[in-house]
Amino acid sequence: MTVHTHTKARPLFDPAIVRRAIGDSFKKLNPRVQVRNPVMFVVLVGSVLTTGLFIQAVFGQGEAPAGFILAVSLWLWFTVLFANFAEAMAEGRGKAQADTLRKARRDISAKKLAEPHHGASLTAVSAGTLRKGDVVLVEAGDFIPGDGEVIEGVASVDESAITGESAPVIRESGGDRSAVTGSTRVLSDWRIVRITANPGETFLDRMIGMVEGAKRQKTPNEIALNILLAALTIIFLLATVTLLPFSIYSVNAAGQGTPITVTVLVALLVCLIPTTIGGLLSAIGIAGMDRMIQANVIAMSGRAVEAAGDVDVLLLDKTGTITLGNRQATAFIPADGTSPEALADAAQLASLSDETPEGRSIVVLAKEQYRLRERDIHGLGATFVPFTAQTRMSGVNLDGRHIRKGAADAIEAYVIQQGGSYPATVRASVERIAKEGGTPLVVADGPKVLGVIQLKDIVKGGIKERFAHLRKMGIKTVMITGDNPLTATAIAAEAGVDDFLAQATPEAKLKLIREYQAGGRLVAMTGDGTNDAPALAQADVALAMNTGTQAAKEAGNMVDLDSNPTKLIEVVEIGKQLLMTRGALTTFSIANDVAKYFAIIPAAFATTYPVLNKLNIMGLATPQSAILSAVIFNALIIVALIPLALRGVRYRPVGAAQVLRDHLLIYGLGGLIAPFIGIKIIDMVLVALRLV
Repeated sequence: MTVHTHTKARPLFDPAIVRRAIGDSFKKLNPRVQVRNPVMFVVLVGSVLTTGLFIQAVFGQGEAPAGFILAVSLWLWFTVLFANFAEAMAEGRGKAQADTLRKARRDISAKKLAEPHHGASLTAVSAGTLRKGDVVLVEAGDFIPGDGEVIEGVASVDESAITGESAPVIRESGGDRSAVTGSTRVLSDWRIVRITANPGETFLDRMIGMVEGAKRQKTPNEIALNILLAALTIIFLLATVTLLPFSIYSVNAAGQGTPITVTVLVALLVCLIPTTIGGLLSAIGIAGMDRMIQANVIAMSGRAVEAAGDVDVLLLDKTGTITLGNRQATAFIPADGTSPEALADAAQLASLSDETPEGRSIVVLAKEQYRLRERDIHGLGATFVPFTAQTRMSGVNLDGRHIRKGAADAIEAYVIQQGGSYPATVRASVERIAKEGGTPLVVADGPKVLGVIQLKDIVKGGIKERFAHLRKMGIKTVMITGDNPLTATAIAAEAGVDDFLAQATPEAKLKLIREYQAGGRLVAMTGDGTNDAPALAQADVALAMNTGTQAAKEAGNMVDLDSNPTKLIEVVEIGKQLLMTRGALTTFSIANDVAKYFAIIPAAFATTYPVLNKLNIMGLATPQSAILSAVIFNALIIVALIPLALRGVRYRPVGAAQVLRDHLLIYGLGGLIAPFIGIKIIDMVLVALRLV
């Protein structure tokens, strides 16, 4: 099967998603669905109750005018539907992506091998029949039939179906680049793949499940907030229920006024309970996961997204995250008696057959600094000496010259063996480069040492600023590297990280994470190798690379489809944005309710206690107008806040105290002011239209 993901952000109100969300809003009226949200379940019960009272009023036995009861009932229904619409919109964005994946699927055949080696007999089978442990042959032009790991061979693969990136990648047996994903296509060569997932359990299946917000589990903080909202709802419900007998008693005792009606009590209850945050809470959580999808990150749970917002320690691998991933030649340092041009010429000759990034960078540096053009390696008649782990050097034999480049101690031993001597100035250059965090390669021509090539890990542009950005967020950055402490110190200083772990082993990474967690810190980490799996499993937020091993992806609670280790910084920002959005809208909702009290409470009890009309500080036309205006505003504010819930509050790297102050000023004060303005405008419209 071939699948194409579309992680580009969709329009906030995509017409197709809106149409689907409207239908889902009515489906969610099912009480078994609504009961999961106590606040909106109470509103649903109130809607049903007022509908019954309206029917009673139609037949002449109503407690209030039928038109008033109908208006209150309709707007209560709208309140529930608008809350359902917010949740359905958030779910719909994920479901639309999942539908795209499903529609793009097509069945493909697989070449199942009888034995796990090239040349074994094979049988053509459907990809859907493959099981975990089966071995298949995949050749150029074939689609990989399922998730697996390469056990033999090497090939370039087009993974654009999963990652959206057009550049092919190399997948080979062994190491951390052996994992392959079903539905990707082999562009060249062949490989033998062992299937690691049964049908329905593949990465693509998990991806579809994750993008469907409906299957999202609530996070601990979200559950706690739900409990708080439920508790407030119960308190206000009990308080409201006692008001009816109290009102009847007051009227009988005073001999004047009329008791409060059930319709008004229901309206009062709905306006008192935190319906705004109750209606938007699920949408906020689902939208957070949707923003992860837009960033090409699959979060295995809502808990992982939320934990990302609370992270205060980031463990980042040096290679490929902080540095470009390959050392580059940056300088030629000649020995006494050797010109820089002669050293560069010999270094380039020794590197012409070196296809490593380091070797190619030496050729390029010699060309750029001394205009030494690359020579035709076949026309030279040269004999190239390949690098081996035993000799730790490589080189070329040409026109009686024996040029070698390699590790300082290996070249020193070679030169002495040839009858030469190792200059003290070269030894000093080697030590200086090592202390600065670079890698020295010494070049010799037979018994003569020509000089040193400085290789350096190139720190990514802008990474120091990003770490400063994280520091403002209150997050500590820790670089993890296998380098020696001297090299690690130099790179850490240049990159601007807060701390580092040198000569890191799997055990050392795991120990470091546990130490931070024991101190009450939340730790995030990226990884792609099997040796990263233990630490990923221990970390609170574990971002595994899609190009990494199966063990790493299974240990993580997020998978980055782009395999970009710096994506962890973006993941943390999305997590913080989720928490800030929830906090902002909770602040607005509570402040909003306080303001609504001034509109509805005087109006609700005006028939029982006429003196309460003095508290009508908004100057609302009538008690019926005040109650209806408050109920309408209560419904419409949910719709008005849907874009904010879906898009999220913009995150800025400031301290917690400033965030709290800003939220109180913007959402707290705004939540107090908005109802006064909104309810008054609605009241004026109702009066102008003569609806009350």
